[in-house]
Amino acid sequence: QVQLVESGGGLVQPGGSLRLSCVASGTIVSMSIMTWYRQARGKQREWVATIEPGANTAYASSVWGRFTISRDSAKNTLYLQMNSLSPEDTGVYYCHHPPTVSWGQGTQVTVSS
Repeated sequence: QVQLVESGGGLVQPGGSLRLSCVASGTIVSMSIMTWYRQARGKQREWVATIEPGANTAYASSVWGRFTISRDSAKNTLYLQMNSLSPEDTGVYYCHHPPTVSWGQGTQVTVSS
């Protein structure tokens, strides 16, 4: 059973940065495809970024150049570094393991002055 636990969300001013973490158990992060999604209030959940076992990455156009997905094999942890944040980035961010359709509980990110 795959379990995913996100952390690192919070309140940040526009232009600021946050790094989200997702600690995984029941799977090896470095050997799995892993993704980040987000959901703004009243909107559908949307894909943000993906990292493949071979370290290839992909990003939604709305975050490209500002967000970076990465992983730490020793800690079995997935990360999302978010820079140049804007109010449009506000939402709950979820870690997702597609092979088992597992989701974390989410972490709230609020970008506001």
